[in-house]
Amino acid sequence: MSDHDLKLPNVIFSTRVRDESIKGPNPYRWEEVCSEELWGQGRHIIFSLPGAFTPTCSTYQLPGFEEKAADGTWAKFNIDSVSVISVNDAFVMNAWARDQELEHVKVVPDGSGTFTRRMGMLVDKDNLGFGYRSWRYAMIVNNGEVEVMFVEPGLEDNHTDDPYVNTTPENVLDWLENN
Repeated sequence: MSDHDLKLPNVIFSTRVRDESIKGPNPYRWEEVCSEELWGQGRHIIFSLPGAFTPTCSTYQLPGFEEKAADGTWAKFNIDSVSVISVNDAFVMNAWARDQELEHVKVVPDGSGTFTRRMGMLVDKDNLGFGYRSWRYAMIVNNGEVEVMFVEPGLEDNHTDDPYVNTTPENVLDWLENN
């Protein structure tokens, strides 16, 4: 965990949103949204992980944040939204959201890794056949400023491990309860 005097980078995410006016089997349209629109006002939890559909991300991290959003835990601490970012495209992130039956956590595709790189969290994971991905981190953002950031140990290219100790929903909750 580290505290940062860090303003979030303002980048544009290319998302796909459902649009009922579009006929056919794929009723989605492209929509660009910038990080300032998402997190520039209010208090937010943002967490990032190496990839959609990967084991730790899909079994523990994302479901844990979703569960606490669903039961109102985050709202008790004036959290306006919870978002997950991954260096995956909008199609993958939307498929993952459907697979995980998300209702409360917003998926944010950072397909080119621009936001992740500007956060200093872009790592090479060629050793796993992933290419460039995000290192695992979580943060609480207040009006576009990082209030606190949790980063997994060992931030480096081609790390042989995928630690998951600091960025759990339980650790974020513990910090909120004690600060």
